[in-house]
Amino acid sequence: MPVYNAAPYIQQAVASALQFKEVCEILLIEDGSTDRSLEICEELAGTGSRVKVIQHSDKKNHGAGASRNLGLAQASCELIAFLDADDHYLPNRFEQEHVLLELHPALDGVYGAIGVHYHDEVGKLQFERFSASQITTVSMRVDPDELFFALLFKPGFGHFSLDALTLRKRSLEKIPHFFNEDLRLHQDTEFITRASYYLALAPGSIEEPVTLRGVHRANRITTNKDPSASNIKLYTSLCNWAAQERLPTNIQHGLREKYVLWRCRSIRTFNDKVKWGREMINYRHLLKKIVIADAFFSSIFGDGSLISRISTKLAIRIFAK
Repeated sequence: MPVYNAAPYIQQAVASALQFKEVCEILLIEDGSTDRSLEICEELAGTGSRVKVIQHSDKKNHGAGASRNLGLAQASCELIAFLDADDHYLPNRFEQEHVLLELHPALDGVYGAIGVHYHDEVGKLQFERFSASQITTVSMRVDPDELFFALLFKPGFGHFSLDALTLRKRSLEKIPHFFNEDLRLHQDTEFITRASYYLALAPGSIEEPVTLRGVHRANRITTNKDPSASNIKLYTSLCNWAAQERLPTNIQHGLREKYVLWRCRSIRTFNDKVKWGREMINYRHLLKKIVIADAFFSSIFGDGSLISRISTKLAIRIFAK
């Protein structure tokens, strides 16, 4: 749990994790807060052996990505779950995880849905302008080997939050690096995207939330004044990763298309609009074929059917070589 200026919310977050007997440790990574967060963390750690406080060596602020990496390096349990300091778990948080991870030893992790809890009215108004949905989840169940392509290519598939992801610690060895510490925003999305490529992740409770996102006036996502800039950094990171790992061309094209989309949204001058508009048309032509193929086979065989999923995967491989 990264903790930065979250004094009003930490106790609820920790209590929501302590309710589960299977939670053997709660690592609070205090990230150089300027409020009473460190004091509260130390008080919570003094109430029981399961709560531990960790700080960066220089005790300064390094961001959520670096804090999560520090927590992962010191985690000692077989399973890893994440929680932001202003969010909290619901009583059903690990119900599906128990079943799926025990029945399927080859699975690397399980993901689910999260809902919303409003800490104040200002945060509620900001969030309602930011998102039309009260639940962050995916729209359908897909096999683990289809998840990465669904997140990248399938229109309307949605996404899931880090707060609803549970991973086997041993599976982290399959990921070349964890959170990108250079990203102050969207480092969780960047990690999830790469994890879905390397790991076998299965859907758990995607209809009912297992965690509630704490929404308040200081949320960094809803108060972000330049979403284009932060998303450009996100997809720059993913494009660089795909190139370094020499991933298939279709994956690199899909990530490049998203990068170009955000560049198009951010540009101001006429010449840049023409330049990036042309590149957008090229990638849209590619993605349009895939989207049309997906819609065509879904309409015939049913959205999510085995034949439809296989047909869409073939279209991706044919059109995006």
